[in-house]
Amino acid sequence: MSKIIAINAGSSSLKFKLFEMSTEQVLAQGLFDRIGLAEGEIKIKYGVGEKFETREEIKNHSYAVKRLLELLLDLEIIHEFSEIKGVGHRVVAGGEYFKRSVAIDSKVIKKINSLAEYAPIHNPANLMGIKAFKKILPTAAAVAVFDTSFHQTMPKENYIFSVPYEWYQKYGVRRYGAHGTSHRYVADVAAKILNRPLEKLKLISCHLGAGASICAIKNGKSFDTSMGFTPLTGITMATRSGDADVAMLSFMMQKLDMHSMPEAIYDLNKKSGLLGISGVSSDMRDVMAKSSTNPRAKLAVDIFVKDIVKYIGSYTAEMGGVDGIIFTAGIGENSAEIRSEVLKKLSYMGIMVDEESNAVRGENIVISTEDSKVKALVIPTNEELMIARDVAKIMTKKNVKSAKLV
Repeated sequence: MSKIIAINAGSSSLKFKLFEMSTEQVLAQGLFDRIGLAEGEIKIKYGVGEKFETREEIKNHSYAVKRLLELLLDLEIIHEFSEIKGVGHRVVAGGEYFKRSVAIDSKVIKKINSLAEYAPIHNPANLMGIKAFKKILPTAAAVAVFDTSFHQTMPKENYIFSVPYEWYQKYGVRRYGAHGTSHRYVADVAAKILNRPLEKLKLISCHLGAGASICAIKNGKSFDTSMGFTPLTGITMATRSGDADVAMLSFMMQKLDMHSMPEAIYDLNKKSGLLGISGVSSDMRDVMAKSSTNPRAKLAVDIFVKDIVKYIGSYTAEMGGVDGIIFTAGIGENSAEIRSEVLKKLSYMGIMVDEESNAVRGENIVISTEDSKVKALVIPTNEELMIARDVAKIMTKKNVKSAKLV
């Protein structure tokens, strides 16, 4: 089987993971950071514990892609560019148009560009990565994998906001959600661990990182999710407020003498959440370290836990029950304390924590006791693998040819 590379291009960064798809082995992974700045950073892990790190100017995304491919050759991870048969690109906003991953052609490029207003920081950066790779690997299959596509199965009552209906009809205002690739991956793994068909399960996936979202997954499909029109809503996050009264913005704009809505939105995105409540840090590890002596830090942790419990309870009611609760992403995978606090508050559902299992890190594991009515699981997410699998699937289904991008 051919090699496939999964790409996540940000405004000033480019992350990648290269797979040998016959075994799904990771051949290399890394990060090109501080693109466009005077001193960029390149970090690549490959082989058996081998690393390459350097600091140099990374002029733009085209240069980053060129440098990445050169390093794959120089480090003998590949021997020629033609070994890479497919490139999968994470794209944040697919709107209602993209309900699944698609092979990239000129029409797809134009549509992704037209959807940039839904993700103005992310979609343009994603496009830069797409065009840069297409220039250097013109014969490799190019596939776009959308954060929002998994959530296109939500019933209408779960994605329509209670605002004038014309806002949705004319401007596409609705719940789009995020982290869809992650939620989809961990749901698949959970079904295998529970040894039950995904199509017959009711799951709640808790993607808990700097950005965090909860997703109700019913019969293998996204049923509801906490993030809304943008990734700002839902539970408390590192620097994002989560759910907040929008009328509060008008009040605070007057109090703080703000002159534009973007100023207020910036504060909800960048100065709120764990950072805003605790005054300590946006990193949960720092906040928890201070929680025993700093009342605001403890309050931030308590609110974070409360938000998760509230959404889990809501989604359990919406789905008419739940079979499994999944914890994933940075906090979800690594904080036994947060998982334990959440599950203790859900004991009324018949969940008991197996503290020994809960202490294990980095593995797919059930952390509830055998007699628990609802199973709790920790599943490290692997969005890049899901992206690579989508590329392989599309390559198998059809002959994805090189397309001229405009």
